[in-house]
Amino acid sequence: MVLAVLSHRDLVPAIWLPDPRVREERGLARFRLHLVKHKSALKCRIHSTLINFGRACPVTDLFGAEGRRLLKRLEVPEPWRSNVTASLELIDDLEHQIADINRRLKEGHADHRYIPLLMSVPGIGWVLAFTIASEIGDIDRFSSPEKLTGYTGLCPRVHQSGRVTAAAP
Repeated sequence: MVLAVLSHRDLVPAIWLPDPRVREERGLARFRLHLVKHKSALKCRIHSTLINFGRACPVTDLFGAEGRRLLKRLEVPEPWRSNVTASLELIDDLEHQIADINRRLKEGHADHRYIPLLMSVPGIGWVLAFTIASEIGDIDRFSSPEKLTGYTGLCPRVHQSGRVTAAAP
């Protein structure tokens, strides 16, 4: 009842709902990130196995051609050997899925208007620029730069009470 009265008096702020295209962009970018996290976890597991058995990693890229040859001939007892083999297979599968999502993103969403500007920032490539742009959505919905940074969590705050100071999460 109270909400209806507030709404009738235009005292309830409007919310922004992303359109289907923005939701699709976000979904693809978020799922890609999910796959990349799984791939990284598997790589860490393989490195951990090597460390546990005192095997140094003499190559710069353990998952490149030379590193793969090293992993094949590496003597690690079971069940760790099978775990390494299974992890490598999963990594390969995840890389194919990530490449497919990258292709889909570039085919269907390469014309996003914020991507060129975001890529002008050092360290931001196409995928990260796309991810940021899809999370922001329509930038015109923010009334000020402060509102945008507040939405993204890039504007740290400090909470103070007497002599106690704590950074906001």
